[in-house]
Amino acid sequence: MNYWIMKSEPNAFSIDDLEQMPNQTEHWDGVRNYQARNMMRDQMKIGDQVFFYHSNCKVPGIVGIMEVVRESYPDHTAFDPQSKYFDPKSDPQNPRWFMVDIKYIRHTRRVIPLTELKECDALENMQLVRKGNRLSIMQLTAVEWETILKLEG
Repeated sequence: MNYWIMKSEPNAFSIDDLEQMPNQTEHWDGVRNYQARNMMRDQMKIGDQVFFYHSNCKVPGIVGIMEVVRESYPDHTAFDPQSKYFDPKSDPQNPRWFMVDIKYIRHTRRVIPLTELKECDALENMQLVRKGNRLSIMQLTAVEWETILKLEG
């Protein structure tokens, strides 16, 4: 099993939005970074566990847990000229962008803020806490996953 963090701005799509979706499941679309795309396309597997991270908000941090329930498939928003994620260089015969489906598991007991994650010695090598890291998807080690669960309280 793999462990991940997936970031979303809560005003665009939040943990509460995911919880309200039919079957508490939604596709994770709109990823337009090749490294993040490759992780979704090549590494994410059904059953992988994911922290939902709210970014670009008053208190950025981990707010919930979700699970990968469908492995990668072409991101249809890239083909739709009306979508903000439209990419004219991507087509259904040769898709450039992919997505996975994720399912809500639960909210964390509290928001685990980025400031607290940065202060935790056991997480000093985690991608999220490194300066300049802007990826929307990051892989975690099993130790990092367990450490964060313990921070939940």
